Amino acid sequence: MKFQLVDKIKAIELGKRIVTTKALSLAEEYLADHFPTFPVLPGVLMIEAMVQAAAWLIRVQQDFSKSIIVLSAVRNVRYASFVQPGDVLRCEIESMNIDGNGAKVKGVGFVGERQTVSGRLELRSFNLADDKAYLAGSDRDIIESLKRDFSLIGGPAALAAQGS
Repeated sequence: MKFQLVDKIKAIELGKRIVTTKALSLAEEYLADHFPTFPVLPGVLMIEAMVQAAAWLIRVQQDFSKSIIVLSAVRNVRYASFVQPGDVLRCEIESMNIDGNGAKVKGVGFVGERQTVSGRLELRSFNLADDKAYLAGSDRDIIESLKRDFSLIGGPAALAAQGS
């Protein structure tokens, strides 16, 4: 199961940083179990929100050349506060290094000015066809779908604003 934890791309500085938001609603299905009388965004999903934000920064820097981006390491994670329904989680990701095979980034999550989570993430990027050439068509389909999603969450507008 994949949760979409980036609703909007607010800003992008090509190869340097990205700011995204996720509005947490009581309708999020995982909140029914975490926790029924005190619903909060699970810490692992706070990290996943930062991973998804970082993945958009990497995709843009790599010009959508890779279909898959996965988390390979998390370091120095600190949880500082809860994210509850009605809150908007803002993820600010700063690139330490992005290359053709992935990236190292620093991420911080906020609700308003209150820090909720921080950590360093390492991500790996690749195409399915790197191992199995017959999956090249799948890579193309995934990349086209990602480009559509990028438009829907405001990526082109954030890039255009960077150029202004």
